[in-house]
Amino acid sequence: MKVDDALVDKLAKLAKLEFGPEERSAIRTDLGRMLDFAEQLNEVDTEGVAPLIHVNPEKNIFRPDEVSESLMQKEALQNAPDHDSYYFKVPKVVENPDKG
Repeated sequence: MKVDDALVDKLAKLAKLEFGPEERSAIRTDLGRMLDFAEQLNEVDTEGVAPLIHVNPEKNIFRPDEVSESLMQKEALQNAPDHDSYYFKVPKVVENPDKG
């Protein structure tokens, strides 16, 4: 597959990304390297190898549903470092980039 500016532009549009000229050049190079690496997989002899459906041999191991005692809200909040009458209070981790 030929990696050119048209392909990078198409992928950028699909991913809703914008690239400057220097970034576009770096992405074109990196994408070409990734495709070359993936192309090496075509050289591997897979004759007689069954397709892998699951990485682990286990299939959907479910535990049985059991009724057990639940933790009451008051009990859960008493161990919290910071809380109000109903909720855990945690530090803000998401910032609004528009507000600076």
